[in-house]
Amino acid sequence: AIIFSDILVIPQAMGLEVKMVKGKGPVLPRPLKDPTHMIRLRKLEEIDVKKDLGYVMQAITLTRHRLKGKVPIIGFSGAPWTLMAYMVQGEGAKSYYKAKTWLYKYPDKAHELMEMTATVIIEYLVAQVEAGAQMLEVFDSWAGDLTQEAFAEFSLPYLKKIATKVKAKLRERKMEAVPMTIFARGADWALKELADSDYDVLSLNWTVKPSAARKQVGSKSLQGNLEPAVLFADEARIRREAGKMVKEFGTHGYIANLGHGMLPTMKPDALGIFVDEVHKCSESMGKGKKRKKNGS
Repeated sequence: AIIFSDILVIPQAMGLEVKMVKGKGPVLPRPLKDPTHMIRLRKLEEIDVKKDLGYVMQAITLTRHRLKGKVPIIGFSGAPWTLMAYMVQGEGAKSYYKAKTWLYKYPDKAHELMEMTATVIIEYLVAQVEAGAQMLEVFDSWAGDLTQEAFAEFSLPYLKKIATKVKAKLRERKMEAVPMTIFARGADWALKELADSDYDVLSLNWTVKPSAARKQVGSKSLQGNLEPAVLFADEARIRREAGKMVKEFGTHGYIANLGHGMLPTMKPDALGIFVDEVHKCSESMGKGKKRKKNGS
């Protein structure tokens, strides 16, 4: 189970107003148009995620109790670059050119903003584990909008820091360092660098070949990566594509998933077919390996 709280709760905690506009999605009426606007952000010592975002933690605890151990609960957060893209752009866009302008025109301030955002994210994720989350995922939805060089300078260091610091803080508080997943959408070329981090699972979108990913990530687990549009197909096609995906990834060190989120027009029944086929295929492959091991 996963608690879906919009990723823009972080900018809210940092002092920016976020509105949900019908037919448009989340909008920041007063974005950070240039570095002088950073004065409107709250100072780090003024931010208390347990208080400011307490409703998220309450939802996690309530859900954990209601689940009664049936399935683990997953907490998540947006990544610094993705959140900065919204904080500067003000809304979703095809090209986050306003945010990317900061990287080249105001690089020092871009780093300052992402460092601050990363610090808040770390506290937010730790608080989610304290509330009952048993796994965490960080979404860098717009990682692929950056050049490889820009990603290496402005996104990767903060992604790595988040995983390292979250686990360190949990250990300091005598808590288990829960597994963490990173989804850097579109940054297929950074899998090797992301594998060299404290994340346990690398989530892939549908453009990545499982065999190619395996070669780059070593012993790290993989998650993904069915093209979500497959869910618009008939049952036979969904089962065929899901089975093909599982066979390509294998059943070891793998979490079956879509390559991105579902669309509002997709039917839940289609997802049910996908999940059912994943279980059937996995069980069949497991039995096949067991028979082979026993020599029968």
